[in-house]
Amino acid sequence: MGFMKRFRRAKSPKNKDLRARDDLHFPVYHGPDQSQRLDDKILRRIFEFVCPHTTDETLEPSEESGHDGCMTCDMRDLAHCALTKRQWYGVAAGLLYRSIRIDAVHYCELEEVYAEERKRKSRGGDEVDPPTLRLQQLCRTVRENHYIGSRVRLLKLPYMTRESCKADLARTVSVCPNLEYIDLPDGFFSGDPSCHTLRQELQARCPHIRKTKFNEGGEQALESLLHGYWQELRVIEMNKIQIEPSILRRVFGVLPWLSEVSFTSISWMNDSIFHSAPGIPEFPALDTLKLNKISGITAEGVVQYLENPVCRDALRTLKIKDCARLPVSSLHNILGMATSLETLEYTATVSAALPIDPLPPMTSRTLGKLNYEIISNSANQLYPPGASYYQYLTNSLMSGALPSLRQLYVRDPDFPESLTLAPPIRPFADSPAHNPRGFNQPLEVFSKGLDELEWIFTSIIPADGYGRRGSMSGGRPLSSYSASKGLGPQWGGDARKSVVVPNGFGGFLAVPAESERPRSAGNLGPSSSYGHAHSHSLGNGIRASWMSHQKRSSRADLWR
Repeated sequence: MGFMKRFRRAKSPKNKDLRARDDLHFPVYHGPDQSQRLDDKILRRIFEFVCPHTTDETLEPSEESGHDGCMTCDMRDLAHCALTKRQWYGVAAGLLYRSIRIDAVHYCELEEVYAEERKRKSRGGDEVDPPTLRLQQLCRTVRENHYIGSRVRLLKLPYMTRESCKADLARTVSVCPNLEYIDLPDGFFSGDPSCHTLRQELQARCPHIRKTKFNEGGEQALESLLHGYWQELRVIEMNKIQIEPSILRRVFGVLPWLSEVSFTSISWMNDSIFHSAPGIPEFPALDTLKLNKISGITAEGVVQYLENPVCRDALRTLKIKDCARLPVSSLHNILGMATSLETLEYTATVSAALPIDPLPPMTSRTLGKLNYEIISNSANQLYPPGASYYQYLTNSLMSGALPSLRQLYVRDPDFPESLTLAPPIRPFADSPAHNPRGFNQPLEVFSKGLDELEWIFTSIIPADGYGRRGSMSGGRPLSSYSASKGLGPQWGGDARKSVVVPNGFGGFLAVPAESERPRSAGNLGPSSSYGHAHSHSLGNGIRASWMSHQKRSSRADLWR
């Protein structure tokens, strides 16, 4: 018997010993529960950090409104918080069912584990699509508890889930009366008969919808808004629709909360859409107007729309993309009328340079963000036509016509350098409102080429009174480059830096810092540099500010 005792399993330590051993590594608080002192407002703020996507109130689809981390795991953690204490349940459950997001995969290491488990189960013929299963579970929950269904405001789903689960979507929205936004299948916006039940449920049960879209074939659904559906719509997108302009204006007239309208590839649309007509409501005063591939609208039509003081004061964002009759030469007229405009996005593909006749500069005292993306459609790479358009932008900046501009996006990787090397522009005699001191505000420039996916960030900070070199420098930008934070290969290795300073004659010099010379893009050899001969212009009284560079993720990033 004594010999057999050696093969017996050793007894596990008592629970008391285990607890004592764990306390050595993970101290446990044994005092009073201090969380009882937290009110609901503080608890809600804590739970928002546990599951950040519950604070998402954007009216954007699931693909464009992601957050860092794994949203599915965050939702699981918030659900555990709701079950931890009775005091926490109401706050956590309110967040859990307010902005719901269903993802196709886990954005963490757990996806590998679950993928392997699903692979093993699928061998037996029981293949299950996880987002479909989660949608069905959500449908069951909100239908069994209508109080939870009334909490739902936003519901975001993967593309394939909303395309293949239309019946489940219809059953879910039928018990969510306060729903404001939901990701819908493409057929819903083009009049697909398979989405008829889903549309009926949304129109009958969800009167608070804030955003919708109408594609070609959805004209009847657009006209149905005249019957009083979705009176709280804020955002409408229209793509290739064929409808009478008078009916469109009447639809806009019954939507008092409408603030953003997007028109895309509508061939019949022209300036008459903004004209006044007896018995027809006026074109609404919008916060955001988007025009994409609209060839019939001209600058005169936009100016006529902005002549209405209500429309002029309301418009904050204007986006123009590939509109043939809205050229760059007409932007100064539009900006002159849009006195409250804060964001302008202009995208165009050009095949000819601007005429040599001088153009008035783009002038706006309120514009804070400008997307100026000019793409050259020419085989002649030696003299691309887009260069004259960026020169026009440089002249507008140097003339002091955009004093509130803080963010600038351009499709020219060399634009930050050309901006700092450009000579000052004399103020226009016929424009007394222009700032005679020229370019003198801090500016963030995001630039990239046609073959690049990431924006290169450049911060330009103008020199103060200590950095001026006489009256001719005029408060020119004074900054430094850092190649280690995102500059192109023409600036050399990882540790190379260069300082951009005024030369006292209206131009700029790139002075190597600590014998480090920037190299030109054409010759990456060590002997290629510029600005070295004028390095003496960096006076003792100059106080250089840093121009930071870092790569920002582009819109094409899959994991954003």
